[in-house]
Amino acid sequence: MNKDLKNILSDSNKDIDNQQLMDYLSNKLSESEKHAIEKEMIEDDFMNDAVEGLEQIKTSGQIPSYVDQLNRDLQKQLSKKKLRKEKRKLKDQPYIYYTIILVLMLLIIGFIVVKQFFSH
Repeated sequence: MNKDLKNILSDSNKDIDNQQLMDYLSNKLSESEKHAIEKEMIEDDFMNDAVEGLEQIKTSGQIPSYVDQLNRDLQKQLSKKKLRKEKRKLKDQPYIYYTIILVLMLLIIGFIVVKQFFSH
């Protein structure tokens, strides 16, 4: 089996082996093993949805191309989110910090001057 094909549910469900899932879809399991997987599908909605989606794919040759397409789309979305996050971040520019400190100092000096002017 293709390495990507075996990793379809690698992080999502530790209770079922991916090879066992693919064997279930190919009808290569005994009745007791099929029953155990169907019982897991009843208890786990995610696994049930995954099996239903994989069953809709007519030929197993299409699965690697779908996996590749999903990985490309995921990488594209993640890179867009990372780029947006970087744009929103305040860039490390020292003149911004100097300007803030200068404005605060001017406000403090102005407050002191106004306070002394009205106290006389």
